[in-house]
This record gives sequence, structure tokens and C-alpha cells, in this order.
Amino acid sequence: MSEQKFRTCTITGLKVHGPAESLIKANIITAVIFIAIGGIAALLVALTRWPAVHLLPAHWFYRILTAHGLDMLIVWIIFFEIGALYLGGAVLLNARLAAPRVGWLAYILMLGGAVLTNIMVLSGTSDVLFTSYPPLMAHPLYYLGIILFAVGALIGVLLFFATLYKARKEGVYTHASFPLVTFGFIAAGMIAIYTLVHGAGIFIPTLLWSMGLMNMNPSAYRLVFWALGHSTQQINVAAMISVWYLLGTLTVGMKPINEKLCRTAFVLYILIISVASEHHLLVDPVFSNAHKIWNTGYIVHLAVLGSMIHALAVPAGIEVALRKKGYTNGLFEWLKKAPWGNPGFSAMAFSIFIFGFLAGISGVVFGSEAVNITAHNTWRITGHFHATVVGGTTLAFMGVTYYILPIVFNRQIIAKNWASLQPWLFGIGLILLSGGMMSAGVYGVPRRHWDIVSFGGSPFAFTWDPTVYMWMTVMGIGALTAVAGGVLYVWITLGTAWKGKPVA
Repeated sequence: MSEQKFRTCTITGLKVHGPAESLIKANIITAVIFIAIGGIAALLVALTRWPAVHLLPAHWFYRILTAHGLDMLIVWIIFFEIGALYLGGAVLLNARLAAPRVGWLAYILMLGGAVLTNIMVLSGTSDVLFTSYPPLMAHPLYYLGIILFAVGALIGVLLFFATLYKARKEGVYTHASFPLVTFGFIAAGMIAIYTLVHGAGIFIPTLLWSMGLMNMNPSAYRLVFWALGHSTQQINVAAMISVWYLLGTLTVGMKPINEKLCRTAFVLYILIISVASEHHLLVDPVFSNAHKIWNTGYIVHLAVLGSMIHALAVPAGIEVALRKKGYTNGLFEWLKKAPWGNPGFSAMAFSIFIFGFLAGISGVVFGSEAVNITAHNTWRITGHFHATVVGGTTLAFMGVTYYILPIVFNRQIIAKNWASLQPWLFGIGLILLSGGMMSAGVYGVPRRHWDIVSFGGSPFAFTWDPTVYMWMTVMGIGALTAVAGGVLYVWITLGTAWKGKPVA
């Protein structure tokens, strides 16, 4: 491949491979478009579950909730992660993408699958929610769309590993080990292979079932589905923490205090973290009680150990870097003088805080067998996974976007003052949203019910504690605030990609 297909980034000095750059742009922009679609759905869902507004009728609520779950939990995040893998495999190593045409095949499959699935949902033929549990049955094209998306994403992940292999084989990258950020993406890629294979593996028989060609055992479906549904979040965790290390370096010049320990934590993720998927099955008769206790009480804490290592390493690295800049007065001058106006830093800080406290602590508690039985079908779980996927992963991805735009898109950020405000709006909104959900869930508010006031006209009346309506209002205010931050992110990202001035 000719040298002319590379350009040198004027900010970092990295060599950016032209075909890799095009694929990163395509995946990132597509991801942002789908977060916009999922964000509109999120607003409609929140305004319906907020009793003071109660916007949508029942059938549209469940239809929009299905689209929201798929577009936010799967489509937006995995498109962004594929772009991030190409960044970590090609740009960070000054290498070329192994097979760009294969990358475009992966992109077309993912885009086609995502569009097809959304069409089936919005057409009213597939109101089965994110989990798609049998005996609920969607249109066969709905399942086909998910299969196409999963296969495309799997091809993209394999292309990332092929790029690493070529970088080694061609002598482009000769260091003993890959950079920590790339190592973290390797962990995310390994988890992704496991996850996407299971996704395709369960939706192929489900497609045949929807066509009347075979029977489907609901327990078997749930068992295999959650190897996709929950392990997708484990991809997100590994990718998110890799982005934390990257943003720490780019914003304050952070270096890990003990890089070997950080790599060990990623290895723990690869080996152990997917066992947390089982907490979705703790009320099912699939596993014995002894196995459930072993999973939730013992083995899952090895995954928690990995997260605790990162939870100490990233903030400690940031503190050391800022103290080296001279912020040494007292215990917290370094925190006070941190670059809070930099959207990359503030997004990372909110992501660490929300994921570490709201998401991490609640996840360990809700994942234990005793608490899970009473919490799993309440809004406590919804608040938990909004803190993980949105408050943690999405905020981290938003923060790194402000560096991808100048480095890969070669564009200066537009509306920099609004960009500085964006993570604050989104982060504070997510704290209110997740906190309101979890607090309302303590009183037994169900996860998915369209109408908690009259329960759809049920003859069995139920009166909530008035505190529930206060927490539902907190959730609604948080949703409006987070959506405002999301609108800013979409506008700034697409506006920069389209009309941002070239980087000097």
C-alpha cells in the first residue's frame, strides 16, 4: 500500500491510514445518527412513564421502548466501538487497516441489519421489547436484521485483530506489548467475539421459529440470549475503561501508576466478567440454588476485582499527573484545578463517578441472589443499567469524540462553549434520571409497565406512597436535562464533521 494513503496528524504526530480513517468516520457518524434516533425514543418513553405527562398510548409506548432498547444498547454503542477498534488497531499503532473492503462489508451488514430491525419495530409487527422473549413473536425480518447486524459486527472485530497481526508481521509495531489502550480494546474485542457469536446463535433458531419451522424453548432462549444481552455491556465496560485511559492521557498527560496491574485487570475481564450475565436468570429454574450462590457470591467478585483495580488506577493516575503540574496545595487542589472546561475531561470525570458509584455499587448489590429476587423486575434495575450504559459508557464515548473529531476527521470543534457545557448537562441529567428510577424502584415501581397509576384500567386498585411521584418527577427532570445534553452532542458532532474548520 502506497505511502500516499497515510497522512500525519498535526496534533498527535500519528500516521492516519486513509481507508481506516474513512471507516472510522462512517462508523462514528452512523453511531451518532442512531443515538439521535434512540434519544428521541428515550424522551418519548420518559414522558410516558412520568405520571404527570403520560404521553403515549400503550401500543406506541411498547413499540418505542423496543426501538429505544435496540438502538441505544446495541446499535449506537457497537457502531461506535467498531470505529474505536479501528482507531486503536490502526491509528494508535501507525498501521494500515488489514482489509478495508472487509470493513465496508461489515459496515453494510451492520447498517442494513439496524435499518431493517428498526423498520420492523416501527411498522408495528415486532413489539417484543429488547429481550424478545418467547412466546412473544416478532416478524421474521426483525430477527434477520439482528443476525445481519451481529455478523457484521463480528466481521469488524475480526478485522481489528487482523490489523494487529499485520502490524506485527510487517514490522510496523515492534514493541514488546501493545499500548494499554489498544490492550483494553483487545479485551473488548475478545468479549465481543463471545457475545456476538451467541447473539447470532440464538437469533438464527428464533428466526426459524418465527417462520414456523421449529419450536422454541423459552428457558433455552433466555439462557443463550443473555450471553448477548448482558455480555454486550461487558464489551462496553472494557471499551469504556480503555477510553478512560486514553482521555486521561490526552487531557492531563496521565500515565498508569502500575501498567502491569491494569493489564491484569483487563485479563480478569476476559476470563470472568461475562459470568455476571447470569443475574438475569436468578429467578429461573434453569440453575440450582447452589450454582446461583456460587456465581453471585463468589466467582462474580473476581470481575468486580478487575473493576476495582481500574477504579483506583484511573483517578490515581489523574491525580499524580495534575500534582506534577504543580497543584500540590492540600488534598484536593489538583481536583479543583483540573481542566473542567475541557469536555473530554469533564465527560470522563462524570463517567467515572456515575459508573463507579451509581452503576458499580448498585450492580454488585442487585446481582446478589437475595436482593435480585425482590429487585429484578422493578425500576431499580432500569436505573442501574442506565447508569452503566448511558452514564458510564455513553458519556465516555461522548468525551473521546471531542478528540476523534480533530484527530481523525481533521476538524476543529464548533461551538466550543456549548461543547464545554454538554457533558455537564448530560451527566447531571443522568444522575437525576438513574437516581429517580432506582429510588422509585425501592417502592416496587415495575420496570416496564405503561401506566403505574391505573395499571391500564385494572380492576385491582393500588395506591402508591406519595414519595413515588416525587421520584418519578426527579426522573422526568433528569430525562429532559440529559436529552438536552444529547441534543448538544449530536449537533456539535455532526456540525463539526460537516462544517468544522480544518485543523491547522
